[in-house]
Amino acid sequence: MPEREDPAGTTDDVDLVTRSVLTASRLLVAVSAQSLAEVEERVTLPQFRMLVVLSTRGATKLVTLADLLQVAPSTAMRMIDRLIAAGLADRRPNPANRRETLLQLTEEGHRTVADVTTRRRAAIAAIVQRLSPTQRSALVKALAAFNEAGGEPLAPVRDDTVSPHPLGWTTGLPATGDA
Repeated sequence: MPEREDPAGTTDDVDLVTRSVLTASRLLVAVSAQSLAEVEERVTLPQFRMLVVLSTRGATKLVTLADLLQVAPSTAMRMIDRLIAAGLADRRPNPANRRETLLQLTEEGHRTVADVTTRRRAAIAAIVQRLSPTQRSALVKALAAFNEAGGEPLAPVRDDTVSPHPLGWTTGLPATGDA
């Protein structure tokens, strides 16, 4: 795509912006991986996604959970079985319909999500603190526009706030796999 002049007089180079976002995504993936390092022997990234969804939604039916994660119910069943074996989730009958089973986090599951999220937030905050106030403001505006263009709602102020779109894993973008 050719370069265009925007109203502020800067060059609009889609490839340059794309490469910059890809670089930032590598940084964020590295931060995410480091935040999971302490639990990686017990929890894979797809399993952590499931923990986050259960953390934000509460007790959930398997079919709903699979739909939110954009995986097959059989995949969600294998994942939840592993989380139950690890003591991070459990099953209980739905009090409204005894034929249904609800999946939920255990206290250990909630603690795991909170610990990983706290480490991730601290690592991101350390990076953001290296920016000048002007750079921070510009970053907020740029990321807000980027998130809006991608259909991603703003992250909650508090990590324990319930969101219908936990960590962007249920956006309208096409699914790219289980991770």
